[in-house]
Amino acid sequence: MNDDSLTSPAILEGYLQIKVTEASTIVEVSGHWLRNARVRAVETVLTELAGQPIKQLSFQATELTAWDSRLPSYLLKIADYCNSHAIDMDTSALPGGVQSLMNLAQAVPERSGARRSAQNTRLVERVGNATLGFINGVHERIVFVGELILAGWALICGKARFRAIDLLIFIQDAGPNGFPIVSLISLLVGLILAFVGALQLAMFGAQIYIADLVALGTVREMGPLMTAIIMSGRTGAAYAAQLGTMNVNSEIDALRTMGISPMEFLVLPRMLALVLMMPLLTLYADLMGILGGGLVSYSAFDISFIQYYHEITKAVDLTDFMVGFFKSIVFAVLIAVAGCMRGMACGRSASAVGDAATAAVVDSIVYLVVSDSILTLICNQLNI
Repeated sequence: MNDDSLTSPAILEGYLQIKVTEASTIVEVSGHWLRNARVRAVETVLTELAGQPIKQLSFQATELTAWDSRLPSYLLKIADYCNSHAIDMDTSALPGGVQSLMNLAQAVPERSGARRSAQNTRLVERVGNATLGFINGVHERIVFVGELILAGWALICGKARFRAIDLLIFIQDAGPNGFPIVSLISLLVGLILAFVGALQLAMFGAQIYIADLVALGTVREMGPLMTAIIMSGRTGAAYAAQLGTMNVNSEIDALRTMGISPMEFLVLPRMLALVLMMPLLTLYADLMGILGGGLVSYSAFDISFIQYYHEITKAVDLTDFMVGFFKSIVFAVLIAVAGCMRGMACGRSASAVGDAATAAVVDSIVYLVVSDSILTLICNQLNI
């Protein structure tokens, strides 16, 4: 015996032959008619039938070994051809199960106009799914914000339950551990602002105003916004992944079973840590951005650090710092809400955790850009 026969599965085949007699045309099926068997394409059979003058068609299955739903679905296509060409059909020689399935499939005729254009169906389905997804998303956000407000009220009343050690760990993760990346990005942003402004200001011999451009742009806009974007990709995604993993492992359900609110125990300390650290990181980012602009002014335009410092003190006042400080708090809340909400709503699979982290970053950036635009317009209207 060949060893290949012990390891390689046998190839199953189903056979179909067309025999033409004076009385009728016989379609004989035999062999294995299973899903994984190899059979003739039904189109070739229909082409062969179309080339013959047929008035009556009979089915036979004398040597049929095994079959499943593939056989009746195959024969139904031949039956449809016979019905469309007014050919009498005899299925009495087929197995009883095949006859029953074919009769059941042909019992209820297809309703006229039931089939719609696939393109229109996909378009309607897309619009419907997008609308339902938007409505469900708005509902989830409203519920989450409502539960978060209740948790915050419990904190004010001294009834919120979470561990102080967790809060300290989240503060360390959101604050000191984020210094390296915030330092690098803020310094580079300050350098870029200085270079971009210097190219225009140098045309008028007003290089000294590089300090005004860098300081105001960093303190009011770029410092809070760039810090928030860094934290959304670093901390917001981490919150979503952490809570998503806990959701997959049913740890959040276990907290609810024990009567502990997940909003108080899991979400509240993360939000508090981010709200406490974001203003400090923003002030640090402002310092690094201004320092980057000072390096460009000193090295490329011979502006001393003393001149640069005095120009900054004239251009920036406490109001500008307070605007950036307030924006950083708003951004911290939005990042925590986006990350924790996506984590709490995560699915029960490993891929859902990655999807939740990705969605948290996308939501955070959208929230940040929209809120920054709104706050900037409000400040301009109030002449702040």
